[in-house]
Amino acid sequence: MELKIGVIGTGAIGQDHIRRFTNKVKGAKVVAVTDLNAERAEQIAQEVGAKFVRTGEELISLPEVDAVVVTSWDPTHEKYVLEAINHNKYVFCEKPLAVEAEGCKRIVDTEVKLGKRLVQVGFMRRYDRGYMELKEMIDSGKLGEVLMLHCAHRNVSSGENYDTPMAIVNSAVHEIDVLRWLLNEDYVAVQVIMPKRTSHTHEKLHDPQILILETESGIHIDVEIFVNCNYGYDIKCEVVCVDGMVSLSNPSYSSVRTAGKDYTGIPMDWEQRFEAAYEQELQLWVDSVKADDLNGPTAWDGYVASVTTTAGTLARETGKRVEIKMDDCPDLYKSNLVKV
Repeated sequence: MELKIGVIGTGAIGQDHIRRFTNKVKGAKVVAVTDLNAERAEQIAQEVGAKFVRTGEELISLPEVDAVVVTSWDPTHEKYVLEAINHNKYVFCEKPLAVEAEGCKRIVDTEVKLGKRLVQVGFMRRYDRGYMELKEMIDSGKLGEVLMLHCAHRNVSSGENYDTPMAIVNSAVHEIDVLRWLLNEDYVAVQVIMPKRTSHTHEKLHDPQILILETESGIHIDVEIFVNCNYGYDIKCEVVCVDGMVSLSNPSYSSVRTAGKDYTGIPMDWEQRFEAAYEQELQLWVDSVKADDLNGPTAWDGYVASVTTTAGTLARETGKRVEIKMDDCPDLYKSNLVKV
């Protein structure tokens, strides 16, 4: 049986997900869409044979919609996720789960009260083959205990609307989630260093930035966020252990030799780099919903990410090391701590 999906938000990521559900993901069909841009949403609905509705609330209440995908404007995420929970429907929400940690906690509390996991957050790096291989090596113990991680999140360029806070809240949040999953440890403190600015940035953005995280066991992580590196979309992660090191490699499937040079290409954007991860993420979400056994990133993971980015923002603003404090993890999510 096909899982009938309603998509709220037909911007760039919403359209990408509709394309994936239509052309790549097995066992799913988009049956309803909505967006503030009604003309665009109606056109997309016609293209995929779905129903257009005016509001997210109306879409969620449709009896033919089995599960909901939220890819709308960030400030609307919380209300649509809560509405889906109230209708006892599974909901996949792109990050952020809510714009503030308090909103994420309201979602967690609502789900805990229900006593069942219905929410998955779109932290797709957990589904990337490179990160999965890193986790397999770490969990095997073959390299001994992890001591530190060196990471980088580099984009070719950023627009004028991308400002200083977004480096942590919108970009580094991916590292914040996937590294916590890799290590199966929570963070306890964060610092931010502001290096010399690149000439490719603009007035509202200090670029690059360096995020330093500390985990419960004392592992130190440095994450370079450089969104105007000017050469490609480059994601790096080097895990240094007692008896060795393991790192991500550039996922290139060919190399070129010419004019005395030997080189491989570098992705130019996040879609090119993580397309396979997005497809795997959505396929496994559909499979888990149909099995009534959700096992991807949880509402609690969304809450932890929000608490951490908030602490990182404070660290950047004050120039100080900031402790990361959060509520105890509810039992509902404890069985998921080491899963995808």
